[in-house]
Amino acid sequence: MRYFIEIAYNGQNYHGWQVQPDAISVQEVIERTLSTLLRNEISVTGAGRTDTGVHAKQLYAHFDSEEITETSAFIFRLNSFLPKDIAVNSLFEVQENAHARFDATERAYEYILSLKKDPFQLGLAYQLHRLPDIERMNKAAKLLLNYNDFQCFSRSRTDVKTYHCTIKEAYWTQDGSQLIFRITADRFLRNMVRAIVGTLLDVGYKKTSIENIHEIIKSKDRSRAGASAPAHGLYLTKVRYPQSITK
Repeated sequence: MRYFIEIAYNGQNYHGWQVQPDAISVQEVIERTLSTLLRNEISVTGAGRTDTGVHAKQLYAHFDSEEITETSAFIFRLNSFLPKDIAVNSLFEVQENAHARFDATERAYEYILSLKKDPFQLGLAYQLHRLPDIERMNKAAKLLLNYNDFQCFSRSRTDVKTYHCTIKEAYWTQDGSQLIFRITADRFLRNMVRAIVGTLLDVGYKKTSIENIHEIIKSKDRSRAGASAPAHGLYLTKVRYPQSITK
């Protein structure tokens, strides 16, 4: 039987989602815990990869197992075994061919920036020393919706087959001493959101013009875009699937 598991985690102590040869990852911890409780070797496949230090409020993964009865009790036991910075929020059976990565139709991220020194945001938000021009950044962010090829925001030497993504929304808001960038798309490239945030901050600080966004994207050249914002401000917040994957 195939199950989807909904996970949330604080990424500060992990080298991203994917299993690494010499470093601890979220996937490794989840697999080890499931294998212990189910008394069988369990492999999980996630909806995507988050980099070192990136957080997730919602990430789905699938795995195969014999029938799991009393789901609520199993989730409670699972959370008891998991470290405090990883939580399982739900578990449900899906179609045998459902795939956490390939069946996802939409993903959403938030990037959180703090406008003041805040000890309660340590490792959870990127601190800025002065307020950028939010109106300029929102005008620049809106231009992203006119394009599909985002090679300029992709990590170099990546193994993707296409750089095409459909961005559905991208905008900035201010909530007290926090700036939040929200972006939703059908898929994302490695490092894409952090590169976009860094580039839009350049616009907000008037290091580059709003119109220059067009040239950066058309160039397909990562060196033309801004520096990547630090990983610890980034959160995967939502992954959507078609209703047809569930039983």
